[in-house]
Amino acid sequence: MNLAKLSANGQITVPVEIRRALGLKEGDKVLFMKRENGDIAIGNASALAIHEVQQAFSGVAEKLGNPSEEDVQSWVDEIRYGDDK
Repeated sequence: MNLAKLSANGQITVPVEIRRALGLKEGDKVLFMKRENGDIAIGNASALAIHEVQQAFSGVAEKLGNPSEEDVQSWVDEIRYGDDK
């Protein structure tokens, strides 16, 4: 169990063990989530966003016929630059 003290400005210092466990570094955003049972969980907002994107794209490659990395880069270039590459 780790304990943090709330300052007069509503700030806390996240204990080093928690920062390490969440992979937090200076400048990272911390996400506070209220669970159905009323508990509050904290997480690394960047890591959660990446995880959500990975889930959103899960299975897309299979639906597209398993494109290669070059195919994907070609699509990105086409969207980014049009036919004027």
